[in-house]
Amino acid sequence: MISINGFLSSIKKLNTLRNQILAVFLSVMVFVLTFVSLVVYNQLGSFFRQNAERQVHQTAVEANGRMESLYKQIDTLSNQLMTNSTVQQMLLGMLEGESMDYGKLESLIKIINNTYAYSNGISSIELYNAEGKRIYPFDGKNIFKAIDSKWIKIADRERGRLVWTGKDPGNSHYSAAIRRVSLMDRWYTNGGYLIVRISNSYFQMQDTNEENGQMDYMMLLDRDLTPITNDYGIEIKSAILQEKKSIRIKDKEYMVVTEKSAVTGWTFVILKPMSFLMQGVSKVRAVIMFSVSIGFFIFVISSIVLATMITRPIKKLTNTMKNAKMDELKTNPESYSSLEFIELNNTYNKMVESTNHLIQVVYEKELLRSRTELKALQAQIDPHFLYNTLNALYWSLEEKEEEELAEIVISMSELFRYTIGNRNSSEWVTVHDELDHIERYMRLMKMRLGDRLIWKIESPPEYLSVKIPKLTIQPLVENAILHGIENTRIQGSVVIKIEESKYQGSIKIVVQDNGPGINQEELNQLNDAIKKDQDSSFKGIGMALTNVNKRLKLYYDGYSLNGLHLESERGSGTKVVFEIPEGEGIKGEYKDNLNCG
Repeated sequence: MISINGFLSSIKKLNTLRNQILAVFLSVMVFVLTFVSLVVYNQLGSFFRQNAERQVHQTAVEANGRMESLYKQIDTLSNQLMTNSTVQQMLLGMLEGESMDYGKLESLIKIINNTYAYSNGISSIELYNAEGKRIYPFDGKNIFKAIDSKWIKIADRERGRLVWTGKDPGNSHYSAAIRRVSLMDRWYTNGGYLIVRISNSYFQMQDTNEENGQMDYMMLLDRDLTPITNDYGIEIKSAILQEKKSIRIKDKEYMVVTEKSAVTGWTFVILKPMSFLMQGVSKVRAVIMFSVSIGFFIFVISSIVLATMITRPIKKLTNTMKNAKMDELKTNPESYSSLEFIELNNTYNKMVESTNHLIQVVYEKELLRSRTELKALQAQIDPHFLYNTLNALYWSLEEKEEEELAEIVISMSELFRYTIGNRNSSEWVTVHDELDHIERYMRLMKMRLGDRLIWKIESPPEYLSVKIPKLTIQPLVENAILHGIENTRIQGSVVIKIEESKYQGSIKIVVQDNGPGINQEELNQLNDAIKKDQDSSFKGIGMALTNVNKRLKLYYDGYSLNGLHLESERGSGTKVVFEIPEGEGIKGEYKDNLNCG
């Protein structure tokens, strides 16, 4: 009984105002420091985590762009092989009952070998006729033994577009793609099939990195989410389908970053250890813990000294600490109760200012670094690099006496220089400049079409200095070649005329071809779509015409112009006509050109 009374007596002795103030003050300090430390730690941790996620996602975007470039190379090479005139004529002849002789086989081997030379990713190429019989290699194997019939049906439905079939069932180290060969000289009927096998190593990504026992996983998946490269045996299909942000591998948590290609339908996946996201946060945690320890020690010493002071300034300081914001600590107004309390109050205010300053400095530095990295990633290649490269190629070909190729390169350089220009170039050019550009473009087209293409440019000298928006006539000429000349087997002609308009103060520009023409119903639909600024899907013609008409309305706003329209009849070619204000200019000469050879 005596001992209990003695214990209670000791407790009562400790229950002094000084100790109460000390206990309350220390409790508040522990709470504030813990709360601020957690908030700062979480805020900085979240910032570092978001920054790391952006970096990983940017890596995925860049890697996916590389995959798309490699895929497009395969698509381009197989398309060139499919549309090769020799291959087309060979398949057309077999469709009409002709047999394969030694000369044709030798030509086919040469064409396919040339295709191999342009890509180190193509492992094998197989060519089948319309009946499914393999004609290269020359073993007569049926196509259904080489590929599942469902892919053949899909290739027929895609009408010549490349169809990715996934991994080769016979060898998982290779993947296959198929495309139907459409015969251009026989209304794009089925002439056979082209199967291309590609080594998966062609799409191989960089080796994974292992640091501190943590491994990064980078995988490329096809449309069915089947691994094409770097198959680690990790099941991530369900994670992607469920749009999970993380996955656990070998008792370790990994962040899942995916980037799906709109071109190939493939998905690029990066699995990054969660520990990577916390790099840098550990240092911040150590600093926070050290600061908390120092602050706690200071407050303990200060509380012992100030415990004997009156409670009012202590309560005032405690209330200030309790009302501290998560994002910024508030200073405490000066108090004149005692010199000791004034010193403590000043010390606390300085600490608050230093903490706020440090938070602001860290935030501004990280924000500046993020903006700098973003600007660096958005930097564009100077067009002069393209010009200089083409000119270097031109002189190299000149030294090797490859005059024809050199002419092609220099024509391309001039074409790009006019089209791309530079950031200081004007959107307005003279009619003379636009016609010069068309002349260069027609020379390039003639290198491909040969005697099938002739053209003529007519313009009175007084109209050559009239100002016109750049690249206004050239899309119409390109449209005439694409839809009026290329799809016919007879010799095609394109005529560009600059002539006087029946409306005073305007000139008329005409682009005319001798192609198959357009029937009246379709012609009315096209003209109506152009007038309403709608893109017509008829044979791909309407988009270019509508875009030119929109530009005319934009650049000649305020002028009463009739706009762009078509004149055509089935079998009599097509004429595109529009008008622009005549304006003033220096008179000069422009030689009409009729190039038949």
